[in-house]
Amino acid sequence: MKYSLDTYRLYQREDRFSYVIRVKVTMKEPVDSEILRHSVNTAITRYPYFSVRVAQGKDGGYKLLPNDKPVAVLPIAENPRSVCSEEVNKHLLFVEYGGKDLYFNISHSLCGGRGAFPWVMTNVYQYVKERYHVSPDAPEIRKPGEPMLEGEDTEPTLDMLTTDRQIYTRRPAKPTVMVMDYMNGLYNPFLRSNTYHVFEFRQNDVMNLARGNDNSVISFFMIVMAKALDKVLPAKDKIIRGESAHNTFAGLGIPNSHYDMLSHVWVDYERSQLGWDMEKLGTMTRGQFILQTDPTFSHPQMRKLFKLYDEIDNISGLKNKREYMEKHNPSTGKDAEHGTFLVNYTGEMHWGEVADYIESYVAVVDGHLVLEISAMEGKIFISFMQMVKGNKYIDAFRQVLDELGLEYQMTGPFPKHLAKHCQPVE
Repeated sequence: MKYSLDTYRLYQREDRFSYVIRVKVTMKEPVDSEILRHSVNTAITRYPYFSVRVAQGKDGGYKLLPNDKPVAVLPIAENPRSVCSEEVNKHLLFVEYGGKDLYFNISHSLCGGRGAFPWVMTNVYQYVKERYHVSPDAPEIRKPGEPMLEGEDTEPTLDMLTTDRQIYTRRPAKPTVMVMDYMNGLYNPFLRSNTYHVFEFRQNDVMNLARGNDNSVISFFMIVMAKALDKVLPAKDKIIRGESAHNTFAGLGIPNSHYDMLSHVWVDYERSQLGWDMEKLGTMTRGQFILQTDPTFSHPQMRKLFKLYDEIDNISGLKNKREYMEKHNPSTGKDAEHGTFLVNYTGEMHWGEVADYIESYVAVVDGHLVLEISAMEGKIFISFMQMVKGNKYIDAFRQVLDELGLEYQMTGPFPKHLAKHCQPVE
């Protein structure tokens, strides 16, 4: 590739969807804005690859240059701000605050959730340290002044991908895709409601129920969501498809890399199958995760991304590059494969004693019927996102949780308030 991997998502159009990740951290006490501002700009020194601005090469392509301006730390605004704008010193990230809440906004081009959370945790660690004059025991949080982890700034390359014969071939059915919901969420002001709810669970409760039914955390909640939609979708919708993003970097030997290049897992549920018990569904769902995260299945998806990025490099002019990305984007282009809903899990993040100062943390992204799962010491959180008004989906999800006897607390709805990009133009 001609440019770094963290530039290519910048070509995506944002007239319909935001490509900025927003992480909300709720503290136990109101935020001190001056201490926050200082701690954020101390924390960024640990992540030089995030302290950048966007520029253009001679062929119109985007490139990233160092940005030595302060990271913007601002009170929450009525309207969403833009990354790369003058207001945020042209950074691809910024921080907002209000009451007890911290909001960390970062371009999805720089990273995904696995890359964003370490940066968020360093910020919160530094804030707690300065606010309370303590040094929390948090060995897995990356600290300012410490060296980068091995491979933290290493890009995946084509030669890392396997060429072994694919062990599994999917036979996908035609799934239900929530077209009318998306149309209403995007274009109907009377039905649009870009919001999310937050669910909090005791981690032991989830793990006991999941493990007792041959499930992992992500397969468990994928099944819960599929069962919820089975309650509300019309009978003519024969297939409910769960989708999940998979980070392949551990298998490439670069588990610490902050870059974001994902494969996807799709699980097709026939409506009759959703009457099965949780254990049988768990075995089926986990089996699909095992098969589809195997390198022989997942690496071909990444190979397509390398091919797409090389093709963009060979195109001259920003307008032409962006048009090509729109047509061929594997997530939204003409050959994109879609699920009925999306469930992602970043894994448990170990906050150490910093967790004593936090009520919750969740990731907020764009999309409809998207569940982002996060976990910290003793707790699991889900941000449940939708784009249309009404409670039928959230009520059905809660009904399945109640049927399983799983206790939870729910708050919301909250506005997503997602930023977009303000890139240089040709």
